[in-house]
Amino acid sequence: MFGYVKTDMPYMYVKDTTLYKAMYCGLCKGIGCACGTKGRLVLNYDLTFLSVLAHNLMDLDVKIEKQRCIIHHIRKRPVAVPDELTERIGALNVILAYHKLNDDVLDSGKGKVARKFFKSSYKKAKLKEPEFDKIVENRYKDLVAYEKTGGDSVDISADPFGNMMSEVMSVLLGDKCTENVKQLAYELGKWIYLIDALDDFDKDKKKNNFNVFINADKSIGSKQEFIAKNKEQLIFTFGSILSKIASLATSLEYKFNHDLTDNVLLRGLRAETQRILENK
Repeated sequence: MFGYVKTDMPYMYVKDTTLYKAMYCGLCKGIGCACGTKGRLVLNYDLTFLSVLAHNLMDLDVKIEKQRCIIHHIRKRPVAVPDELTERIGALNVILAYHKLNDDVLDSGKGKVARKFFKSSYKKAKLKEPEFDKIVENRYKDLVAYEKTGGDSVDISADPFGNMMSEVMSVLLGDKCTENVKQLAYELGKWIYLIDALDDFDKDKKKNNFNVFINADKSIGSKQEFIAKNKEQLIFTFGSILSKIASLATSLEYKFNHDLTDNVLLRGLRAETQRILENK
């Protein structure tokens, strides 16, 4: 369910590409500081973007240094030195990944080995950020409860994930979290949930997992067929969410240059939506 919030790389400035890579490496090190080395294996793009956005909104500048890491141990790379905010987001990254693994186990019974492997990192993350863990746990419960009804409502099925992201952002930013920020996080959470459901259509169909798009028309046998039949409605659904995100993005009170966040919110999400709608 994670890994869809990406940049539109061809339209990135060189300075933003450098910053993005540095923030990615910095979050990786932040996860290691907060949760141990195992947790670094679940690093994803979504939380890298969250780190970029949160540092900007909270007016926390990042210090970039050239450092080595486990993967790149010979040549030093630019790394955003982890601070307290980075470590908090690192813990959130592990908590989200662990609950996703737990959801996979409940869905199909698979993933028990991976869940066990990451449990020690999850325990450290939960100890560091118990409020994040409670939010994620409760919203997954809401999601499972709706899945058990076999419903086919796009809005209702995506609501728990939207609420999860909104509540997490509120805790992370504290009094810096405006209503516009919370609404942006909510819409982004909905988009992540729905784009993942569409992308996983074939896999969920094969495994008989819950998928709101499959439930909408169980006679359809493949993602390609579903997209072909419902393309106009899908374009409207995702277009509405992306338009809200774009509008909210322009209303945020940024403290630094926001070319990087604009690239993700205004271009990257649309490019990823288009890729999946074209079944690439």
